[in-house]
Amino acid sequence: MSIICATNFSDAALRASALAAELARKTGEPLRLVHVLNPNSARAFGRALTDAAEAALADQTKRLEKSGAKVERVLLTGEPAEAVEAAAREQKASLVVTAAPSDEAPFLSVGGTVDRLAQALTVPLLVVRDAAPLEAWARGERPLKVMLGVDRSLPFEAAREWVKGLRRWGAVEVVGARVYWPEEEYPRLGLPLPPAFGDITAELRQAVEQETAALMAPLASGGQAPRVVAHAGVGRIADHLVDLAAREGADLLVVGTHHRRALGRLWSVSHHAVRLARMSVACVPSMVAPSVADVTLPVFREVLVATDFSETGNRAVAHACGLVPEGGTVHLVHVLEGRVKPEQEAELKQQLLAVVPKAAQAGGRRVQVEVLAHGRDVVTTLVQAAERLRVDALVMGTHGRSGLKRAVLGSVAQEVLLRTDRPVLVVRPPRG
Repeated sequence: MSIICATNFSDAALRASALAAELARKTGEPLRLVHVLNPNSARAFGRALTDAAEAALADQTKRLEKSGAKVERVLLTGEPAEAVEAAAREQKASLVVTAAPSDEAPFLSVGGTVDRLAQALTVPLLVVRDAAPLEAWARGERPLKVMLGVDRSLPFEAAREWVKGLRRWGAVEVVGARVYWPEEEYPRLGLPLPPAFGDITAELRQAVEQETAALMAPLASGGQAPRVVAHAGVGRIADHLVDLAAREGADLLVVGTHHRRALGRLWSVSHHAVRLARMSVACVPSMVAPSVADVTLPVFREVLVATDFSETGNRAVAHACGLVPEGGTVHLVHVLEGRVKPEQEAELKQQLLAVVPKAAQAGGRRVQVEVLAHGRDVVTTLVQAAERLRVDALVMGTHGRSGLKRAVLGSVAQEVLLRTDRPVLVVRPPRG
C-alpha cells in the first residue's frame, strides 16, 4: 500500500504534496510523488524536458523527506488522469492526493484532470484546497472537522467507513449532512403533503433527521452519536452540501461517488462538490466499502411484519419475533382498505395482540401494533411504513386467505421484494 500524490510543481501542488508527506509519515506508508509529462511536449523537447522534470521531482522529494516520510519519485508520460489512475492501480494505492483545480480553470475545471480522476479512481481521492488544517491534524495538533454527505447508498457506506478509518490517525469531529427533496420524501414515507408547496412539516423533518442519525450511528464514538444536519433543498444536492460544509466550518467534505458518466454527471454530487467547495474534498468510490468478509454483522432490532389473520400470516408473526433480540421491537401491522373507524381500529389491534406468541413477550421484545389504511395499493402502504419506521427487515407470508381486496400476503410479498431495498424474510406455509 502507498499514497500517491500527483504534482505539476505549482504552488498549490507543493502544498498538497506537503500534506501527502505528513499523511504518509502518519500512516507509515510510502509516498509516491508522480508527475506526468505531456507526450507531445516530451517529443518536442526530448531529453531537456525529461531532465528538467526529473530535477524538479528530485528537489521536491528531498524537501518532502525532511518531514520523515519515505518518498519515491515517479515520472510518467501520457494523459495525466489515465497515468495516475494506472499508477494507483498498479501500486495498490490507499489514497491519491492532488491539488484542487485553479479558480481560473476553464468551465470551472469540468473535464480537467482532477474531474476525470474523481470519476475514474477506485481508491479515495483527496482534493486539497486548504492544507493547513489537515496538516495540523496529521501532526496531532488539533481535531479534524469533517462533514460527511449522507444518503442511503453503497458509496455513502464506503465514505462512512473511510471516515471511520481516519480516527486511527487522529481525533475527528464528524457532522453528517443530509440534503433531501421534500417532494420525494413525502410519498416515500407515506406522509400527507402540506397545504402549501415547499412547506416542511414537523413530521417529515423529524423522520428525515431520525433516519439520518441512524445512518450515521456506526460513527458514534465514546457513546456519543455524531451530530446530523438535515436540509430540505431544491436543485442540485452538491450546492446545498457545499454551503452546509462552509457554514459548519468543515476542514474536509467527504462524499461517496457513483462514478457517473456522460449526462449522469449533471446530478453527480462528487463531480460538483470537487468543483465548487471552498474546502478540501475527499471522494470515496463504492469499491472502498468493506469486503464481504469484513462487514459488520447486521442486527435486526426493528422488524415490520404484516398479517391478514390467516394461518400463514400469523405464522409470520412468530418468525418476526424470533428475528429481533431482547429489547428489539416488532411492528405488527394489518392493512385495511379505506378509512378505519376508531372502534374498528381498537378491535383489530386487540386481534393483532392476540397473535403475538407468549414467548416473544416473555423474552423482553416490544410489540407495537398498528392498523394501516390504504387506497388501492397495499404494497405501497407497506413499503412506506417500512421507510417511515426505519425497520431493519420485513417479514411476509407467502399468501393470504382473506380475498384480493384485503390481501396482505401472497403476491403482495413478491411485489414488496421488488420495491424495497430492505431485507425481506418470506415465510412459506407448512406442507401437507
